[in-house]
Amino acid sequence: MKTVVVGAGPVGALAALYAAARGHDVEIYELRPDIRDPSTAPNNTKSINLALSERGINSLRQTGLSDLADAVLANTVPMHGRMIHVRKHGEYVREAQQYDAHGRDLLAMDRTVLNRALIDHLDGMPNVKFFFKHKLIGVDFKKNSAWFEDRSDRKDLLTQGPEFKLTFDLLIGADGAHSAVRNHLTKVVPMTYQQEYIDKLWCQLGIPASPEGDFRIPPNYLHIWPADESMFIAIPNIDKSFTATLFMSKEGFEALSSSGKVNEYFSQNFPAVVPDLITPEDLASQFSHNEHLPLISIKCSPYHYQSSGVIVGDAAHAMVPFYGQGMNAGLEDVRVLFEFLDAYPDRATALAEYTRQRTPDAQTINDLALGNYREMASDVKSPLYLLRKWVEESLYVYAPSLGWATQYSRVTFSNMRYSEVYARSQRQARILNGVVGLGLAAVAGSALLFAGNGGVKRVEKGVMRGICLAAQGLQKVVQG
Repeated sequence: MKTVVVGAGPVGALAALYAAARGHDVEIYELRPDIRDPSTAPNNTKSINLALSERGINSLRQTGLSDLADAVLANTVPMHGRMIHVRKHGEYVREAQQYDAHGRDLLAMDRTVLNRALIDHLDGMPNVKFFFKHKLIGVDFKKNSAWFEDRSDRKDLLTQGPEFKLTFDLLIGADGAHSAVRNHLTKVVPMTYQQEYIDKLWCQLGIPASPEGDFRIPPNYLHIWPADESMFIAIPNIDKSFTATLFMSKEGFEALSSSGKVNEYFSQNFPAVVPDLITPEDLASQFSHNEHLPLISIKCSPYHYQSSGVIVGDAAHAMVPFYGQGMNAGLEDVRVLFEFLDAYPDRATALAEYTRQRTPDAQTINDLALGNYREMASDVKSPLYLLRKWVEESLYVYAPSLGWATQYSRVTFSNMRYSEVYARSQRQARILNGVVGLGLAAVAGSALLFAGNGGVKRVEKGVMRGICLAAQGLQKVVQG
C-alpha cells in the first residue's frame, strides 16, 4: 500500500511513522526545506512553544517504536503549573497555581526539536522517502492521483519548478491551517467550513539565560503576566532560556509600534520583565523585528473522501493556543485515525468512522481553546476563580467515589474524548453550582479569609465535608 503524506511537520511526520510501521510504502512531501539542514535558517517567529501532555505522549508511544517517546521526552522541561505575575497593592508578587491536584506535569518543548526527532526516526526506515521543497498543486481523489512541483533545485521557494504526477492508495493531508489538501477535498465533498481570526495577534520574544547560564525565573512553570486585554507568557527551554509570547489586539500592536513605547507598556502591565528578563534595547528590537501574527480558528467537516484522502492536525481543525492542545490534538488525530484503519479492513469505512468520531472532539477543544483566553488573561487573578478551583480540586482529591475531576485535568492528563470531557464537565458544573452557589462560596471564602492560622485547616475540612456530602446527594439527582 502506498501512502502519501503532505506536510512534514510533527503531525505529518507522526502519520508517516504510523503508516511506515504498518508496512506502507510512504512518501512525504514538504514545501519547506529539510529543517535538519544546517543551511536552513530556523523560523523562530512562527511557532509558539509546545506544552506536550498525555494525549501527545500517548500518541508517540503508540507508534510501537520504544525509543521514540524517550528520545522526545529527554528534550522537555516539566511544568508543574502556572506562575502568575501581578501587582497587588502596588507590590510585585508571583503566585504558583498547580496544574493538577495529583502533581502531574505538562512538558515544555521546542516544536523544532520534536519535529527533528520524528524525522530522524523516519530516516532510518527503508520504506520511507522524503521530498522537501515540493509543492502540491493538484489532487484527483477519484483517480488517486496527485501533482507536485519540484522546487528542490531552485534558489527560493517562489520560483516555479518542473511538475510531475504520482498515484497513491491513501493521501494524508497534514499541511497546516492553510491546507492545500483540504482545499482540494472541498472540490469533491460538500465540506462545511468555518474560519475565524480572533481579535488578538501574537509576537514571539526570547528571554535569554542569565549571565551565569541559568534560568532567570523558576523554570518549572508556564509564566503568565495577565493584563485582561493583553497577556505575556513565557515557557522554559532546555538551554535555560524562555520562549515568550505577547498577545494583544491589532490596535494595541499598532499603537505600540507607532509610539515606540513598548518598554513603558511592559513596565506598566508586565512587572519585572524589563530589565530583569529582557533588556530595554533587546525588547524594542525584538518587538520591531519579529512578526505580529494572527491567530486563526478553523472548523470543517468531513475530514475525508471515500477511501483515498483524509486530513489531520491544523488542516482539519486549527485552533488558538490558549489550552495548549493544538499539537496534542493533532498527534492524537494520527493515533485515532490509525486505530480505525486497523479496526476496519474497508478503508472507506475507517475514514468515515474517523470523521464521525473526531469532528465533535476537535470542534469541542477548538471552542474550549477560544474560551480559555479569558481564564489566562483575567480570571487567574480573581479570588472567586481561585476559590472555585480549590473546591473542584478538593472534590477531585477527597471524593474520588464521585468520579470527580476538573475539566483541565481530563483535557490535559487523560485520553478521554474531548466531547466526553466537556459533557462531564457540564454535569459537574450543574452539581457544583447547586452545591456551592454564591452563598456557600461567600461563606467558605470568608471563613478562609478570617480564620486564624490555627483554624484554617479545620475550616477547610469542615467546608469540604459539607461540599462532598451535598455533591453526593445532588449527583444522584442529576444522574436521575
